[in-house]
Amino acid sequence: MNTIVKPLAVAVGLAFTAGAYAQSSPIRIGVVTPLSGTYAGIGQQVKWGLDLAAKEINDAGGVMGRKLELIYEDEEANPAVATQKAEKLFQVSKVDFLTGTVNSGSTLAVGQVAERNQRLIATTVSFADSITGDKCSPNVFRVNARAGMQSAALAEWLSKDKPQANVFYLGPDYEMGRSTVAAFKSAAEGKGARTVGEIFAPLDNKDYSPYFGQIRAARPSVIYTSVAGNDTVRLFNQLSEFGLGRNLQIVGASGTVTSQNLGAIGKAAEGFVTGVGYSPLIDTAENKKFVAAFEAANKALPDLYGADSYGVLYFYKAAVEKAKSTDTDRVRTAMRDLEWSTPQGVKKMRAGDHQAMQDMYAVRVTDGKFVIVGKVPAAAAVGPDACAKF
Repeated sequence: MNTIVKPLAVAVGLAFTAGAYAQSSPIRIGVVTPLSGTYAGIGQQVKWGLDLAAKEINDAGGVMGRKLELIYEDEEANPAVATQKAEKLFQVSKVDFLTGTVNSGSTLAVGQVAERNQRLIATTVSFADSITGDKCSPNVFRVNARAGMQSAALAEWLSKDKPQANVFYLGPDYEMGRSTVAAFKSAAEGKGARTVGEIFAPLDNKDYSPYFGQIRAARPSVIYTSVAGNDTVRLFNQLSEFGLGRNLQIVGASGTVTSQNLGAIGKAAEGFVTGVGYSPLIDTAENKKFVAAFEAANKALPDLYGADSYGVLYFYKAAVEKAKSTDTDRVRTAMRDLEWSTPQGVKKMRAGDHQAMQDMYAVRVTDGKFVIVGKVPAAAAVGPDACAKF
């Protein structure tokens, strides 16, 4: 005797199967980050932070019962490469969400790819104010501090420690370098500092000594720089070799000296001051727990990139659980004005420009450690909402 299956029964069965699959299949998260080249050390911290958070979340049952699956691609800190890798992750790997971009140009370019693919991204590293300013996107979020927020903390410290300083600026010649210099120059001049010159050097520059004559002629008391990764190692060692570091206070962007390049810079980094959104020395139970877990997993301390990359997965988790869905429109809505816990404390994602609000710190390298020397509350550091696109 033949068994006849009615269409309704088939439809119900298929719907049940699809629903069960949706609940059991992993949530795929694409990570486009530099795993080679000048910024590979930053990419390493990004990966360590993401891997730790994913393990914790998965061990605790995942997100709405689904595990997180991280899929990595090397962006080489190159916007053209980053867009190709992002397109692959959206189209081939079918990721639900993307993070990891370091180069600010990469974040801006990948944001456009996300818009075309109706997906969301969040940067945990890029500093350029334009990302959540005049080039903001409804599909792009930033969980880390932008250049202006870092500058607020650093300029506050400088105005007290070296009032009316003569400042010379040296940045890398691309979006992040020019944005960080502009942000700190505005904040420092607003508190009485004087600008005496500026230079923008190529990314992955091998020799900074041709610029030293111009710096000496300007007679600064402070040098501000926003070079990062291996460029910092070369710059600081060359400044020390040519004797420029002896009588100058060197300050800079939060990505200039980190736990990843501090060992290679050595004594040349002593006394360097920066404005940051994170320090391993933040004295809270949440941060101490995070630092201990991070160090146990990676045999290294977290820096701001590791901490913010760890925090972005908890941001995404909180948004998905609030939306009760991984649907882009629903998650985007849930992310706006969302508050979530991080090693730095509770952050809030400002709805108007998708910029995370957080307390900011001035830290000084003292005996090879980042010691907190000042603090600016989140509301005072974040600055006005300059996004007019959504």
